[in-house]
Amino acid sequence: MKKKEKINIITLGCSKNTVDSERLMSQLKLNRMRLVNNPNNADTVIINTCGFIDAAKEESINTILQATELKKQGAIKKVVVAGCLSERYMDELKKEIPEVDNFFGTEDYAGILTSLGGNLKEELLGERELSSPRHYAYLKISEGCDNPCSFCAIPLMRGKHKTKSIEELLLEADSLAVKGVKELIIIGQDTTDYGKEIYGKRVLAELLNKLSEIKGIEWIRLLYAYPSHFPDDVIRTIAENPKVLNYIDMPLQHISEKVLKSMRRGISERRTRDLICKLKNSIPNLTLRTTFIVGYPAETEKEFAELCSFIKEVEFDRVGVFNYSVEENTPSFILGDPVPLKEKDRRRKEIMEIQKSISHNKNNTLIGTEQNVIIDSKEGKYYIGRSERDAPEVDGEVIIDAEKNIRPGNIYRVKIYDCNEYDLFAKFN
Repeated sequence: MKKKEKINIITLGCSKNTVDSERLMSQLKLNRMRLVNNPNNADTVIINTCGFIDAAKEESINTILQATELKKQGAIKKVVVAGCLSERYMDELKKEIPEVDNFFGTEDYAGILTSLGGNLKEELLGERELSSPRHYAYLKISEGCDNPCSFCAIPLMRGKHKTKSIEELLLEADSLAVKGVKELIIIGQDTTDYGKEIYGKRVLAELLNKLSEIKGIEWIRLLYAYPSHFPDDVIRTIAENPKVLNYIDMPLQHISEKVLKSMRRGISERRTRDLICKLKNSIPNLTLRTTFIVGYPAETEKEFAELCSFIKEVEFDRVGVFNYSVEENTPSFILGDPVPLKEKDRRRKEIMEIQKSISHNKNNTLIGTEQNVIIDSKEGKYYIGRSERDAPEVDGEVIIDAEKNIRPGNIYRVKIYDCNEYDLFAKFN
């Protein structure tokens, strides 16, 4: 009997890549290949790369080089590179790293499987081998993006916006629920654009409501909501549907009128402020997460000061900050990269210090309250969970005294007794 091929998949970058890897993992298992966690124990290493910004590209290149070194040492037989970096720079990578056996773009499952002696099971393409804890999963509702942001290379790697049908997503979500998933985390390059090219209108609210009817799904969390066309019916759904969490991840990138215009964000400072006001007034106890870019070519000290003042004024619940990365073939490339890295780092750190204080103050207000928490794991004397206010990997945690035996993956009611800047400390009721 032929020995099973041992495959190790290394996933870099965002949750969209995570979903792609999970689909590939399922296809590999269906082709009777064996998945292993350690690249040193593999016959073939597949690297699902990220090519979004300089730091991500550097991490991807370093990971590829580490894998090819294992191949030179005879520890593995094959190195396969896929994903965004490979999609964008395939010709250059082939020349620079000839030790890689095969390069593939994004979602080229058929090509990868064929190169390994397998074949694509089209009828089971929606199946996934979860790499996250079994009680939560990302649901990628669309691919690509139609927004013209000047700094962003995602359309170069992922193409135009493409929506999956409601029926297809309901089947996938139902399959995840059968596996024990309780929390669905909705992702896409732009989730608020969902449905427009196949239904003639944006139908994210309809999708969220239908997903909430699936037995076993208890929490639905919305990420990557683009601000310039945030649908009113989605606001109502979040406010009224008990399974759709009062949590929105909405990348704003900046607030300066000058910078927003240069970034081609399609929204003004005034409309941004009005939208935030509408969201907060319409959705009780809303948790609002956002991201900003510092060091964009049009951002002088004046525009940076505007951004800092805005963050202090709005008091976002969660903030992420990225240094501007100049990307070839994007509209902002011609602007160059006039802000030195040292200055970008200073601005990023200043914003994170502002946010650290805001986050601590917000956490303090939760002391003495009761919160619903989904338990992710147990570590020593503590259970590690997340409240409805916390997305996995990017937000804080709830650290709970392990005074009784409970099952990770379930949702419990806990009482908050202490906090730090980002995490809460709790006891079971």
